[in-house]
Amino acid sequence: MTIAERALDFVPNNGLIGLGSGRAAHAFVRALGERVGSGRIHVRGIPTSEETAELARAAGIPLSSLSRNDVLDVTVDGADEVDPSLNLIKGYGRALVREKIVAAASKQLLILVGQEKLVSQLGARGKLPVEVVPFALPLCQQRIQQLGFRSVIWAKDGHPLTTDNCNNILDCAVSSITDPVQLESNLRAIPGVVGTGLFLGMAHRVLVGTGGDLELVEERNRA
Repeated sequence: MTIAERALDFVPNNGLIGLGSGRAAHAFVRALGERVGSGRIHVRGIPTSEETAELARAAGIPLSSLSRNDVLDVTVDGADEVDPSLNLIKGYGRALVREKIVAAASKQLLILVGQEKLVSQLGARGKLPVEVVPFALPLCQQRIQQLGFRSVIWAKDGHPLTTDNCNNILDCAVSSITDPVQLESNLRAIPGVVGTGLFLGMAHRVLVGTGGDLELVEERNRA
C-alpha cells in the first residue's frame, strides 16, 4: 500500500477535501480521482494551487471554493520537512500561503512524505520560503537580513517569479531552527510578509513512504 492509497481511508463520502500540492499530494489526487470516477465515493475538492486544480479537473474531481464552505473535512498535502512533533516546513513548491489557508480551514491535516523529509529539527534542509508582497520586497529582504538570515528571490533567468497570488518568494537560508514559534512571529511582524513556510501545530497525522512509489512504512500521529 502506498501513502496515497492509505490517505484515501481518511476521506469521507460526500466530504469536502483540501487537495495539496507536490509529488505525494498529486499522487493522492490521482488516486482520489480514480475512486471518484468509479463511483465508489463522492467528494468536492478545494485545491491549494492552480496546478493542483488543473490536475483535479483532469482526474474528474468536482471542485469548490472556500467562499462557499466554512470547514473542510480533511486536507491531504505534502511537506518539505517534518520534525518529531509534526511541525512542518512547506513551500518548496511555492504554494505555501494557499496551503496554509486551506489547512487552517480543515478539521484535519494529513501529510504525505518520503522518509527523506523526516528531520530531527526544522531547518535541516537549509531553506525556509517566505511569501512577500512585491512592493515590499526590498524592505522584507532587508528586515530578514537583520534577523540574521540571507535570502534570495525566487527567480528564473534573473527575473523574479510570482506565486498564484501574484506575490514573490524569498528563500531564507536557515540551519537548525531552535525556536520556530519565535521565528514565525518575527517574520510575520515584517510589513509585506504574507506568510511563511512554517506550519506549526497544524498537522494531525503524517504518513511516511519509501521507494519510488512511496510505499507506506510508518504513520505518525500528533500527541
